[in-house]
Amino acid sequence: MRESILTIPISEIFEPKEGCPICRMRNMLEGRTVEYIMGAAMMEPDVRIETNRAGFCSVHFSQMLKQKNRLSLALMLQTHLDETRGHLFASKKLFSRKKLFEPKNSRKKRLSEINESCFVCEKVDWGMERLMRTFFEMFGDAQFKKLFSEQEFICLPHFDLLQSIAPNYLKKQELDSFNEMCGQLTEKYMNTLYDDVSKFCSMYDYRSSGKDADWGNSRDSIERAVGFLTSRMP
Repeated sequence: MRESILTIPISEIFEPKEGCPICRMRNMLEGRTVEYIMGAAMMEPDVRIETNRAGFCSVHFSQMLKQKNRLSLALMLQTHLDETRGHLFASKKLFSRKKLFEPKNSRKKRLSEINESCFVCEKVDWGMERLMRTFFEMFGDAQFKKLFSEQEFICLPHFDLLQSIAPNYLKKQELDSFNEMCGQLTEKYMNTLYDDVSKFCSMYDYRSSGKDADWGNSRDSIERAVGFLTSRMP
């Protein structure tokens, strides 16, 4: 298939055949966005306006905390906290018409918007929408379809995502083939996980103890099961 500037990143994501490719796609976007926001972009006025408004979710706060430049995060927190308290707890002026006619639930609405928004999530969602569009365009190519079928698995949340949006991009015949392929990748790995977790549980039976006990592939089965069920490795 002839590759373009849009298809090359998709091909690179699917080449490893290790884990869930949609997780890798999201992780790539998250990594680039976090590096961007923790770098020079932090001082760009238009970016700061957006981070002050949206803030960050717990997942992306954790990723940012792992970066070396903690001062960048502190500066963003400083202005985000200042803007947030201004929205929620600004002192009421005695003759302010804006305050006089403000709905009673306006603070609750603003609070919900602040708690539910995240700058990184917004950028990742924007990027994922465009990558997904390219992904489904590429699925019509036999070579890429084979590459997709050779993936290790599709995690449960992204299996749900793909099943939900595929009808928007694929015709009936291709859609049936795609859904069957996704189902096989997800079910096969789920069965493997069940066997590995069951093996892990059985190893705590006294009959399985001993230094020569065969754990098989079960030692990291708990972490892999959590990653499969949530799309996030613990």
